[in-house]
Order: sequence, then C-alpha cells, then structure tokens
Amino acid sequence: QLTLVESGGGLVQPGGSLTLSCAASEWTFDWYALAWFRQAPGKEREGVICIDNLRRTTNYEDSVKGRFTISRDDNKRTLYLRMNNLKPEDTATYFCAQHRYNDCPRVPTRSDFPSWGQGTPVTVSS
Repeated sequence: QLTLVESGGGLVQPGGSLTLSCAASEWTFDWYALAWFRQAPGKEREGVICIDNLRRTTNYEDSVKGRFTISRDDNKRTLYLRMNNLKPEDTATYFCAQHRYNDCPRVPTRSDFPSWGQGTPVTVSS
C-alpha cells in the first residue's frame, strides 16, 4: 500500500479557489485508483471524487460537480484536487486515499481504501 501525504489546505474566502496535493513515494503509484474524501466536524467521512489508473474520473458528491477537478501526475507521483467557487459547506478536512485496485468503485466504501493520508483542513469563510 501507498504512503500518502496531503498538503495545500487553508483558509479561503467564498468563491475562491484552492488546490490540494497528495504525494506518494512508491513506484506502484500509477497502478492504483486514488480518491479524495472529506469530513466536516460532526459529519461522516464522504467520498468526493476518484481517478483511476487511466485517468478516468468518478464524482461521488453532486454538490461539487462542475467545481472540483481531480487529476494525477504519475511522473511526480502526486494527486491533485482543484477546487473552484468554494462555498462554506465545503469546509472540511480533506483526505486522499488509495483504492485497493486500479478502478474507481461505484460506491466509495472506506474499507475498500487501505491507505490514507492524515488529512489537510480547508476552511471557507469570510
């Protein structure tokens, strides 16, 4: 399994943009599907968006459609989440996670993701 480290979180005004990064060192990085999850205070962790080894993407959260874009740079072994037009309800700790296989699951079940980063907090507020 991969060792993942997120970065790029912070305080952003509503309507602003932010890019999160998730870095891994293992050479097997390019084989796995990777996903972003988020967890707001007092809420359950939810899958947001996933990208497979062929760069096909799957969106799990209707509220971020058209605003969030996932991408991967396999040469740099880095996963990205570009977040545009941020809203206060996007406030959460964001986690990157490695799926067990190379495809994005239809349902983002936490137990199917064996490796997780520690999370990076995103706060959207004036």
